Amino acid sequence: QVQLVESGGGLVQPGGSLRLSCAASGSFFSINDMAWYRQAPGKQRELVAGVINSGTTHYVDSVKGRFTVSRDNAKNTVYLQMNSLKPEDTAVYYCNAQVQPDRFSFDEVWGQGTLVTVSS
Repeated sequence: QVQLVESGGGLVQPGGSLRLSCAASGSFFSINDMAWYRQAPGKQRELVAGVINSGTTHYVDSVKGRFTVSRDNAKNTVYLQMNSLKPEDTAVYYCNAQVQPDRFSFDEVWGQGTLVTVSS
């Protein structure tokens, strides 16, 4: 079974930076898309950024130019570099992966979430 472990959240001042990491562990055939979602208090979870196996990335409009998603396939890890953070970026950030436990199966896995607070 695949597990995702996130790290890197915390408290940062507006305009600051944080880097989130999410490492996949366990037994699997392949990890396909990896993405970061976030959920702010009282709001629905939203897709922030994603990266597919080839390296192609996509972002929600509100973070374009500020956030960068990347992955290290050798380490089964996805990163989210967050710059120029704003108070509205405050949320619990979740890692998501589309995995193949074996050649013929597909599954979706979530991390436990890491809190990012942007405040002065």
